[in-house]
Amino acid sequence: MQDEELKGHRKKLEIAINQTLTESPQVNDAIQAIRDVGYDVFLIIEATIGFNRKEESSSTPKPPTVRLKLSTHDEKFLKSLKIATD
Repeated sequence: MQDEELKGHRKKLEIAINQTLTESPQVNDAIQAIRDVGYDVFLIIEATIGFNRKEESSSTPKPPTVRLKLSTHDEKFLKSLKIATD
């Protein structure tokens, strides 16, 4: 993949993440609830996007599957970002 093509894919991902957050009713409701009790809100979310080229060889062992225990709050937050937890 060419560098410019990779940059284009990265930009699309950045736009999708930003759009998901700004259009999320749960995020907007939570921010509005904070504003309603008299606070200004600023939200800074940092996402690191990295790329590794896939290896052609199938002899590379796959990493083990990791299962995380998520709290109800974790699941609600991930769901608000439209990230499946199943």
